[in-house]
Amino acid sequence: MTSSLRECKACIMAKIDAEFAANLEQKIKHIDDELKVDPSTYQERMSICEGCEKLIQGICRACGCYVELRGVMRRNTCPYNKWVAIPEDVEDR
Repeated sequence: MTSSLRECKACIMAKIDAEFAANLEQKIKHIDDELKVDPSTYQERMSICEGCEKLIQGICRACGCYVELRGVMRRNTCPYNKWVAIPEDVEDR
């Protein structure tokens, strides 16, 4: 049986508590820019996570992380190797 309900694809944070989402956004905002991926890489990573069967309410069931936080950091990788780290000496897009 298929459901007629559709999930919001705009943002993983839409699926979690608004206050928590705001706190997470603030944490991300305060990370040094040189430690973060560029916005297009971040969106690409989040799109991959949104399509992953291990994602539930913004949390990766493979590692227990909040994917929004994991995905923004250059050094982080997906536990399933769906996206990889970007070394500090390499420019991303």
